[in-house]
Amino acid sequence: MIIIATIIVYFCILLLISKVTGHKANNDAFFRANGQSPWYLVSFGMIGASISGVTFVSVPGMVLLSDMTYVQTCLGFILGYFAVAFLLLPVYYRLRLTTIYTYLYQRLGNCSYKTGASFFLLSKMTSSAVRFYVVCMILQRFVLDAYGIPFPVTVVALVALIWLYTRHGGIRTLVLTDSFQTLCMLLALLLIVYKVVNVLGLSLPEAVQAIANDSHSRVFVFDDWISKQNFWKQFLSGIFIVIVMTGLDQDMMQKNLTCKTLREAQKDMCSYGFAFLPANLLFLSLGVLLMMYYNRMGQTLPDIPDNLMLQTVAEGQLGVLVVILFTIGIVAACFSSADSALTALTTTYCVDICNRPKDEKLRKKTHVGVSLVFVIFILIFRYVNSTSLIDAIYTIASYTYGPLLGLFAFGLFTNRTVNDRLVPYVAVASPLLCFVLETIVSGTTGYKFGYELLMLNGLITFVGCYLFTKEKQL
Repeated sequence: MIIIATIIVYFCILLLISKVTGHKANNDAFFRANGQSPWYLVSFGMIGASISGVTFVSVPGMVLLSDMTYVQTCLGFILGYFAVAFLLLPVYYRLRLTTIYTYLYQRLGNCSYKTGASFFLLSKMTSSAVRFYVVCMILQRFVLDAYGIPFPVTVVALVALIWLYTRHGGIRTLVLTDSFQTLCMLLALLLIVYKVVNVLGLSLPEAVQAIANDSHSRVFVFDDWISKQNFWKQFLSGIFIVIVMTGLDQDMMQKNLTCKTLREAQKDMCSYGFAFLPANLLFLSLGVLLMMYYNRMGQTLPDIPDNLMLQTVAEGQLGVLVVILFTIGIVAACFSSADSALTALTTTYCVDICNRPKDEKLRKKTHVGVSLVFVIFILIFRYVNSTSLIDAIYTIASYTYGPLLGLFAFGLFTNRTVNDRLVPYVAVASPLLCFVLETIVSGTTGYKFGYELLMLNGLITFVGCYLFTKEKQL
């Protein structure tokens, strides 16, 4: 009942914010927040939108299998955010875009435009379903199963609550709710770390030293090119992950496009980029501390990395206060990513697929429809997932965001005219070819593709487009 009460209070606050920001909101407010968002609110809220419930569950558990090598990817993230700020944002602001895929229409043609928007719809729907699955799974496992409530009912109820507070204000509401949710998430994380340190009987300086001396605090891997944790694989993949999952993602860019000027949007992006590294380092440090706790208590470490956080915190081993903090943190993280995803999916469908940006009736119907499809995707994922949650997200991204990377790279870095009608075939063939190559290489050489699969996917799309082009006529 404590978890349920916590969520009810939390939603009441979100609904209050929604009521204030959603008053007299039209499509321009829903899609662009009237272009009046303060950059510092957008930047702070973006932290919560990126650090989802998957981060809360999976990143601490990463230390079980790969130590703290995820930091290598996070270092790449910083350069990726700078690339988005100074390469992509100027293009988007110069063209005054509502959705970023309109660029593909202006540069490559209508088929390319629809292809890019369609891949985003598929990519965002699947990756967001994975993220939101986390909070549904936790509530079901630790609370609702005891009351005999079926998992589908849990999913429908939570998605309906998100729809309820985003249906009027859209992105204008999310700029404020995401900031609130980021604050809740970071405070919860800090307090959980503090509680674990106290249980271990350490002072904060002693905890820092203990983490640094632990064998699982290894960060860099330079000597093993086969390993997925090799520095250059992780670092370069981090750069491209940000470029595609932020810079080429309507969900993440929609908030940035609501800033008053390009300069403010760039400040927002760079500030947010620097904040991502210490936040993830804190999650990894928590993972090391939890392993110390298991050793102190004489318990066997869990076989599944995601269970390191769940079994220790959510099951109440550290006390009721930590359960409440964990609930606040994971709900804040999950909902700050899911609510913006539903808004971005609604925007893309109305503007890019239907070409009706001013139709408020269509927007309202689409928002409901997207929410229903979202529920279906979550239920499907429950029965097919067999990997760590964060690996599942990046695997999905490697296959579905790769064509977007290739299309935007072709448009930005070449001066050629593509055969627009063939672009959909190239975009579909690219991830299929990647899958075949990954299977063959893994089976014959033992080499395991990591997140660099995203770069390969984008390269194949780029080359495919280049093969069907001619010099652009000036």
